[in-house]
Amino acid sequence: MTMDWRTQRVELVRSVILRGAPDVVEEVKWRKPSNPDGVPTFSLDGLICTVETYRDKVKITFAKGAAIEDPAGLFNSSLTAGTRRAIDLHEADELNENALLALVQDALALNRA
Repeated sequence: MTMDWRTQRVELVRSVILRGAPDVVEEVKWRKPSNPDGVPTFSLDGLICTVETYRDKVKITFAKGAAIEDPAGLFNSSLTAGTRRAIDLHEADELNENALLALVQDALALNRA
């Protein structure tokens, strides 16, 4: 993966996830010719989220996002999906790190419930 805004954004997201769930297990799954880097997944007592890189965005998908309160309104994608919810971050978007941290902690609490 080249060092561009997406790589930097993934590193920032990873650091927030690690703050919210220090024992999280990060694995890369779903490697294929069209995505040789695969998809980073973050799990602890179940899947918390995935972080995918696209040409125009970085997508953070929470496996059980529909069951998580989102008072800051970070979820802006997969809003009609039954279980998951996602955050699409484009290059110019600011990331509310505290709100993302809260989502990670709520997802972890949901996994442990």
